[in-house]
Amino acid sequence: MNVNFSGTGVALITPFRKQGTIDFSTLEAVVESFVEAKVDYIVVLGTTSEAATMNSKEKAAIIDNVLEIVDNRLPIVLGMGGNNTLEVVDKIKQTDFTGISGILSVSPYYNKPQQRGIYLHYKNIAEVSPVPVIMYNVPGRTASNMTAETTLQIAEEFSNIVAIKEASGNMSQVMQIIRNKPEHFSVISGDDALTLPMMAAGAIGVISVIANAFPKQMTEMVNYCLKHDFESALPLHYKLLPLMNAIFEEGNPAGVKAAMEAKGLISNHLRLPLVKVSKPLYTKISGLIDELENSK
Repeated sequence: MNVNFSGTGVALITPFRKQGTIDFSTLEAVVESFVEAKVDYIVVLGTTSEAATMNSKEKAAIIDNVLEIVDNRLPIVLGMGGNNTLEVVDKIKQTDFTGISGILSVSPYYNKPQQRGIYLHYKNIAEVSPVPVIMYNVPGRTASNMTAETTLQIAEEFSNIVAIKEASGNMSQVMQIIRNKPEHFSVISGDDALTLPMMAAGAIGVISVIANAFPKQMTEMVNYCLKHDFESALPLHYKLLPLMNAIFEEGNPAGVKAAMEAKGLISNHLRLPLVKVSKPLYTKISGLIDELENSK
């Protein structure tokens, strides 16, 4: 089983029915589409899953269902983050990691900790995690940036922290990490639109949102990048780019769920406080999908 988290990881959405319950039959179809497209791993209960709106029983049911559907055909990474360090540590201690290949843990949000606080947060996670840990830096959601210096210090000191999902959008920061990181540590793109340039700079892949709707195309593009065949990757990148940008115009996962409904893959339902994209954006996304699917 691949546990170096290179290639295409998919940040799995959660399909809901109109009444708000989880649509497990559609979830199975979505996951099977990832297996068929030969993505490299699936991230369960990340931000894109709307995990923040689920209770503990629903989260456990999602994990159990995905593990059953995948049946060891793909590695599974479990989203386990928070802004209460002790609670995250306790959750890790209580979790059965059978069938789980790693943790994706977001840098603490809302509290706006100092860099030392971020360091100590991940130190505590590293000391209890029985599986490899991928850190996640996404200042647009957390309201604080995890600096390259902090990332590199953690990477040097904890061998079971194996990667960072970098979604700062700061290519200078990304390259500083790649240039100075230890051998066991990797950088993963957290931004679909920056995946190609980040991989050209030395990142090993992406944890992708758009791959929910276009797993085959995104995986093909990333695989070319892994082979350093950027001449073949570029046309795929630019075909996907307008849609990559559009699905984030009114937030994630509202945009990708709109795209998936337009493709007939899911019913477009979200849980409050998230709502569907506006009608003009839905029309734009649908048009971009038609252009993409009709292009040669």
